[in-house]
Amino acid sequence: MSLTPSMFNILLLSGDPDIQSQFKHTIKDASVTVAKHAATLPKDVTNRTFDAVIVESKPGSAAGASAIPAHIDLTQTVVIIGSRAVLKRASKFMQVMARQKAAEANGNDTLSLEDYLEWKMGEFVKGMRNGSGRNLHPMLISAIERPLITRALQETNGNQIQAAELLGLNRNTLRKKIHDLHIPMKRNRTAKTREV
Repeated sequence: MSLTPSMFNILLLSGDPDIQSQFKHTIKDASVTVAKHAATLPKDVTNRTFDAVIVESKPGSAAGASAIPAHIDLTQTVVIIGSRAVLKRASKFMQVMARQKAAEANGNDTLSLEDYLEWKMGEFVKGMRNGSGRNLHPMLISAIERPLITRALQETNGNQIQAAELLGLNRNTLRKKIHDLHIPMKRNRTAKTREV
């Protein structure tokens, strides 16, 4: 299989079949090369460049950075060395990096809003789940609605009718949300001075 430079290339050094399948299924925008150890890599892999190298370290093992193949340029490669738990979390991070590289290959410079929100909300929801968070939906909706409405009002210089049209809301619904979310309304009208 020939790899295109626009594809995100990952080298996964892990003998754990769960981690291997997680990386292969989670990161669909990338080419994942899997081996148990660096010594078991096929010959053709030594000529490839990788965007990321992920190494599973076993408890009590001192292999660490020495487990990375010698041909890997550490100045151009993301390296993650960690336990099974660390590698499971790293798959989401690698998924975001793969999407970013795919977006750059298509001429986009940044992640899509959906990717960014998924990444940030994933961290937030996980933190709330580990804590005692309840009623996440209304909390997240208001956290997103408030800056969205505020920005729309700024773009329309406080004109609620234009902001409602921009947001695709009824103007009375917008006014209710402004009131409920405690969004301050500042009028940007220029004061007329009288000259005597």
